[in-house]
Amino acid sequence: MRCSCFGGPSVDKKRGSAAETLHGIDGDLLQDVNHISYNELRSATDNFHSSNKIGRGGFGDVYKGTLRSGIQVAVKTLSAQSKQGVREFLNEIKTISNVRHPNLVELIGCCVQGANRILVYEYLENNSLDRALLGSRSTNIRLDWGRRSAICLGIARGLAFLHEELVPHIVHRDIKASNILLDKDLNPKIGDFGLAKLFPENITHISTRIAGTTGYLAPEYALGGQLTMKADVYSFGVLILEIISGRNSTKPSWGGMEKLLLEWAWQLHEEGRPLELVDPEMGEFPEEEVIRYIKVAFFCTQSAANRRPLTSQVVDMLSKQIRLNDKLLTAPGFFRDSDSASGGPSSMKKSTTDSTSYQMSSVPVTITEVTPR
Repeated sequence: MRCSCFGGPSVDKKRGSAAETLHGIDGDLLQDVNHISYNELRSATDNFHSSNKIGRGGFGDVYKGTLRSGIQVAVKTLSAQSKQGVREFLNEIKTISNVRHPNLVELIGCCVQGANRILVYEYLENNSLDRALLGSRSTNIRLDWGRRSAICLGIARGLAFLHEELVPHIVHRDIKASNILLDKDLNPKIGDFGLAKLFPENITHISTRIAGTTGYLAPEYALGGQLTMKADVYSFGVLILEIISGRNSTKPSWGGMEKLLLEWAWQLHEEGRPLELVDPEMGEFPEEEVIRYIKVAFFCTQSAANRRPLTSQVVDMLSKQIRLNDKLLTAPGFFRDSDSASGGPSSMKKSTTDSTSYQMSSVPVTITEVTPR
């Protein structure tokens, strides 16, 4: 089943400055969006009090609040000085204002009043996946294998909905742990669509500026700006490895060497030690199933985009007892931003002329296939 949920300007429509764009299309773009007054949001967040601050987005702070109706919300403010933030504000409204799925964060409304540009989302009690993974020792969240596998599957279902059911399709472009939010039952929801692109059915790729986060970028996109839905698949493959290992993919040193998480995981796989990747905080786990998830991550991160599965295939690979054809599995490709060699996540919103792409083997490219049991 497919859903057509979008109106307004076409994907390729040229735009002026961010401010001009906002004023020029408010009437068309915002007419179907719930408008919430600035005064109500100020009251909901106790005048945006620091005690209600729950995070920081790329262009402003995020606050917990309660609307007059009693609904708890996350209020994402936008810095008035950020022209790029205005573009992302508009983009987020354009892509998900009418989209509903259990594994996507729901946009409840927005505020466009005076200089204020604010997005209002459903509030998710357990914050982001990266906090749950990297801060598990200081939180009450215990991510056993059952929860981790369910999180992987939920994210895959959300991506499959974006890629294959919506028309036009949506490529998220920034799938990473900090953009996955967890509700009270630890169900995952994909959030932050500020970099997302609408993807009409009659095109194979979009040539676009490079945007995303180092450590999750597909090499063909990072180096050539050629965007397809397989870029999200690659990012999701890296995310699977993070969920299994409880480690940050952007850290540049694993296994005592200057290796990315993906590179280190592949080395363990080749040496027959894949379970050394597993987070010791996980507790007991089914070894065969964990190994299957690791292999799915490698299929998702194949160096050539046409070797990666569709997201609907990934859902099947994760949810069904399918035997993966290891003969088709070749070494993944990876991208390393030279500026990130000193460590820490780096947001990729610049030229990649000083960056390097590596392919860890020269095995000829073929189409990825999955062999049923």
